[in-house]
Amino acid sequence: MNHFEHVGAGMGAGMGSGRDVAVYGAYGHTGRFVVAELRERGYVPLLVGRDRGKLLALVEAYPGLEGRQASVDDPASLDRALNGAAAVINCAGPFASTAAPLVEAALRAGIPYVDVAAEIEANVDTFAHFAERARAAGTVVVPAMAFYGGLGDLLVTTAMGDWTAADEAHIAYGLSSWHPTGGTRASGVVSGQRRNGRRVRFTGGRLEYHDDALPTLEWPFPAPLGPQSVIGEFTMADVVTVPSHLAVAEVRTYMTARAAADLSAPDTSAPAAVDERGRSAQTFVVDVLVRSGGSERRVSAAGQDIYAISAPLAVEAVDRILTGRTRTTGVASAGAIFDAPDFLRALSPHLSLHVPLDTRG
Repeated sequence: MNHFEHVGAGMGAGMGSGRDVAVYGAYGHTGRFVVAELRERGYVPLLVGRDRGKLLALVEAYPGLEGRQASVDDPASLDRALNGAAAVINCAGPFASTAAPLVEAALRAGIPYVDVAAEIEANVDTFAHFAERARAAGTVVVPAMAFYGGLGDLLVTTAMGDWTAADEAHIAYGLSSWHPTGGTRASGVVSGQRRNGRRVRFTGGRLEYHDDALPTLEWPFPAPLGPQSVIGEFTMADVVTVPSHLAVAEVRTYMTARAAADLSAPDTSAPAAVDERGRSAQTFVVDVLVRSGGSERRVSAAGQDIYAISAPLAVEAVDRILTGRTRTTGVASAGAIFDAPDFLRALSPHLSLHVPLDTRG
C-alpha cells in the first residue's frame, strides 16, 4: 500500500542524496543493529521487510524513517523498496531464500548489495550465480559481510600479509556462549536440509561433504581467554570467503565446545540485551593462524556480541563501497574487495586487535 510505503517519508531527508541505504529484514535482530549503525554513520536507513506489522512497529520506534513492505517472491515490490537507495544490506535469513532475489533486485537497480549470510551453501550460490553478471554490470556484491565469513576473511587476509599462498588457514572461534536468534536456527535447518544432514569442510582446495564425527581438541587462544576445548571442523562461512580469493588449500574453523553445545540445545534462549546498544553479554575471540612451509602468522580479534559486530562490518563495507575505497567489482569477499588491515583498524571502536610478529617454525 502506498500509504505504508511512505510512512514517515516527510522526514526522510536522505531521499535521492546518496545516503539512503535499504535494509531488508530491518526489524530482525541483526537488522536492528544495522539500522542503528547506519544512523550513527549519517546514513538514512530505508526499513524494508515482508512483515507489515513489524515494519510499522519499527517505523514508530524511528520517527521520520520510511517503511517499505516487500517480499522476495514479488520482484516488483523489491524494485519499489530499492527505489532511491544507494545500496542494500540484506539481513533476512534464511539466505537460501532471500539472497538471490535481493541480488537480482540490486542488479536491476544498479546498486551494490551486501549481506550478513552465514549459510555456506547460500554464499557458494551467490559467488557461482552472480560473479559474471555483477562484474559485467560494474557493480559490487559482497556476501557474508558479517561475524562469520567477513571477519574471518579480513583476519586471514591480514595475517597473510605479503604471502601469495599458504598451506593452511585456521580460524578458531572463542565464544563465551551462543544464544542463537530465531534466524540463526532457521538458517541452520535450511543448511542441514541442503546437505542431507552431512557436514562440510574445505580440504585439498575444495569443499567436501562427509559424515565423520567432529573431533574435540584444545585451542591455545591468546590471553585472557587462554586454552579452550573446541570442536574441530565446526565449519563456518570462512570456507567460502577465504578460498574465493586466497590460495589456501586447507581452511579449518573451530568453535568452543560450550558455545557449540549452546547452539545445539533446543531450549537455549535468544540473546538478551545488557547495555544501551542492545548487545548481549556474550564475548568472543577470533584467533587466526596461517601456515606456509615452516612459517606461521597469527592475528586475533576480540569483542562483544557476534550479532552486534555484524552491523559495523556491513555498514563499514557499504561506506567504503559508496566512497570508492574498493579493489574490484563483481562478487567479492571482504578480504578481496577491501584493504583488510585498514578495514579492521576502522573497527577499533568495536574490536580489539592483536597482531604479533611472525613466528618461525
